Amino acid sequence: MPRENRRRRESPAREVRRPQISQAFIEEVCGQLRAATRVRRRLPGEGTLHIDRQLPFLCVYRRPKTGADAGTERLIHGEASYLVASAGGSTARLGALVEQVVETLAAEFGAFLLVEVWAGAEVQQDETVDPEAVRPMFRVFNGHPDGELDATCESLDTALRRIRVHRKNARVHVEYRRRAVPPGLKILLPASRMRALGCYILGLEVQPIYRSTQTGESFPLVMRALHRGVSRALKRAFFTFTKTRTTHRPAHFSALGPRALNKAAWEADRRLAEIANSFDFLLQVSPINTRAGWRRFRRSGFERRPVFHYRPVPVDPGEMKRRLYGINLENVDDPVISALFHAKRLELDRQLTMLLERGTRNFLLGSQQLYGPVDDHLRDCAAGILEKFPGRTHDETFSGRFTPAKFAERARQEIASYGACADENGCEVIVTDEVSGMICSQGKLLVGTSVRIPRNRVEALLQHEVGTHLLTYVNGRGQPLRQLSSGLAGYEELQEGLAVLSEYLVGQLSRARLRLLAGRVVAARYIEDGATFVETFRKLERNHDFEQRTAYRITTRIYRGGGLTKDAVYLRGLIRVVEFIRNGGDVRTLFIGKLALDQVATIRELLHRGVLSAPRLEPSYLNDPASMRRLSALADAKHLVELVNLKPRS
Repeated sequence: MPRENRRRRESPAREVRRPQISQAFIEEVCGQLRAATRVRRRLPGEGTLHIDRQLPFLCVYRRPKTGADAGTERLIHGEASYLVASAGGSTARLGALVEQVVETLAAEFGAFLLVEVWAGAEVQQDETVDPEAVRPMFRVFNGHPDGELDATCESLDTALRRIRVHRKNARVHVEYRRRAVPPGLKILLPASRMRALGCYILGLEVQPIYRSTQTGESFPLVMRALHRGVSRALKRAFFTFTKTRTTHRPAHFSALGPRALNKAAWEADRRLAEIANSFDFLLQVSPINTRAGWRRFRRSGFERRPVFHYRPVPVDPGEMKRRLYGINLENVDDPVISALFHAKRLELDRQLTMLLERGTRNFLLGSQQLYGPVDDHLRDCAAGILEKFPGRTHDETFSGRFTPAKFAERARQEIASYGACADENGCEVIVTDEVSGMICSQGKLLVGTSVRIPRNRVEALLQHEVGTHLLTYVNGRGQPLRQLSSGLAGYEELQEGLAVLSEYLVGQLSRARLRLLAGRVVAARYIEDGATFVETFRKLERNHDFEQRTAYRITTRIYRGGGLTKDAVYLRGLIRVVEFIRNGGDVRTLFIGKLALDQVATIRELLHRGVLSAPRLEPSYLNDPASMRRLSALADAKHLVELVNLKPRS
């Protein structure tokens, strides 16, 4: 016998230790629960027991003994308390584990809820059936016909009906039966034992529209929508059960979600932030020769469009895209976090494509995808502002102006007023000739050497740049999710709207400023409608009575890169922020980091769950009584033009 073969026989490979549900294992799990520590344990058959903290509920999924069940397990991933096991294992040992978990946690809360989830029968389809015509369908099994779980069941029913897939609302059928378990499987706990422990049970059968009936192929977009909706519905059911059957009183249904994220989520967050911070999109699409361009444009009698030059792109967009789609988001089990990350990846993909297409016609199409088109409502609002205020208005005090150096020093003082927190995050002010105006980039305020600021606009610009852009960067850096400092998808609209609102709150939103924002909107609409650089310049000067230099600056900002419609978000953002506040929204929540208004509900959920914490810093004007009176006065404004002269309530 060859020596290597003999050695292989004499030294058998070490056996992999497989988890077993022994009594010692159960006692160890329950000891962790009594100590209020997180439980994350493997079970036989690649199962998992995950309990984020002491909670009065447990989601259960048992893999079928035979046949594939792709996707169903994922529906309970991301819950704060769930168990995944194989139905082919020992029901007795699994039942013993569940019984001890229930007994341990019911002692803490006075009652406990088990929710078992499984896939229903496949809906047979052929080539004549449109897959997108299939709506979500659920069956809820209430194991307590005596009415004890009616309120919980009603909450689950109502929330499930709100789920929409392919623009179709879900249908839900509720049944009452003692055995709320998957067909063919034994109940985990006998009815008598459940009564003794104060344990209740619900069953949730989900029609598997998230996979093909012919091939078993998964439909990831359907699964994401369904996962998010089911997760929200389960939390609402847990909330109702907790309030009506236990001694626990959570403040909000979102508070019953997980506080910890899995490793895949932290890894994805880190890698997305690294890619986002590897280039400054706005700097890369902003010309570096706008002053020279103005001189040439003026010498041509405003007949020839100036040629703009740009900074070299510091990254390879193709390589960045490869890295971007190398991030595995499918292992991010929290549906809320997963949705944020998918949206950010799409936004970064679009930005990288625009860098590749800088200077081409396709750039404008990318801009419309990224920032949205200028719709008729926004255009009409801008037109109303331009009509209300006369052209070439001079409502700014010209008794004195701040030089770039003087404004930079004032900005440094404002940053210093926020204490060590700003210093820890590398905030600084740099005067440079590489920008023509002001730009905040990753904690740095870049002030152009050509900037001259009227005295009565200094405070407005300080709160715009430092009190909004830098402050939200610092607050975002203080959160565990890096996306809140680099910026969640679509954050620019809220950032700019909030920044303009700050100008109003400090009493320095002038007519000229509002006209400027309106002019940017109409210019963005002109380029979308096919106008050339020269045509837009002329319309701003002749139709809307802007001074030539101002018309040039607006036109340059809109036509940079090939057509950047970002400037339309200032006015749109202001409109949406004002509406948010009028509807009772808390403006302080908006300073937690760089987010979009559509993500506020998600941020609130993460705050309730303890994943995020309250903002560390607030703008100085939120402690100023006059600013707070202006904030209250927003309810009296019927149109944005009133923000210029709107007097605070006494």
